[in-house]
Amino acid sequence: MISYTLKCEHGHQFDSWFQSAEAFDKLLAADMITCSVCGALGVEKAVMAPRVRTGRDAAPRPVTPTSEKSVGPLSAPASPAEQALAELRKMVEKNSENVGEDFATEARRIHEGEAPERSIYGQAKPDEAKALIEEGIPVAPLPWGNRKTN
Repeated sequence: MISYTLKCEHGHQFDSWFQSAEAFDKLLAADMITCSVCGALGVEKAVMAPRVRTGRDAAPRPVTPTSEKSVGPLSAPASPAEQALAELRKMVEKNSENVGEDFATEARRIHEGEAPERSIYGQAKPDEAKALIEEGIPVAPLPWGNRKTN
């Protein structure tokens, strides 16, 4: 496993773990790495000292050669923006139904009165989202990606 500090085209920095350097390159080339703060695809490695974990019992290495602070748990937000985003995500997931890839279909059904009105979230392709908006169906992108790809 290897951890990289990444930055997006909007200047947000965040850390992420990858199986290997090759795995990072493959995911980046497939546009499967997005900014954890704003969701932008324009992500690149930031200047950093990579941290490599060689085994389950190995202690994490410091963030930089001059840093005295060790790496914290991956689930801990690195900034107030990440904390706010994590709280927003938790609220959406708690109070809405995940309809997955059926988002566009289910949003239309709700809008047309064919399904009960409720809060939903899920995945939609860009052209599906655009069509929903053009039809007057209120939708908004969520500022995080799929857990499996990010």
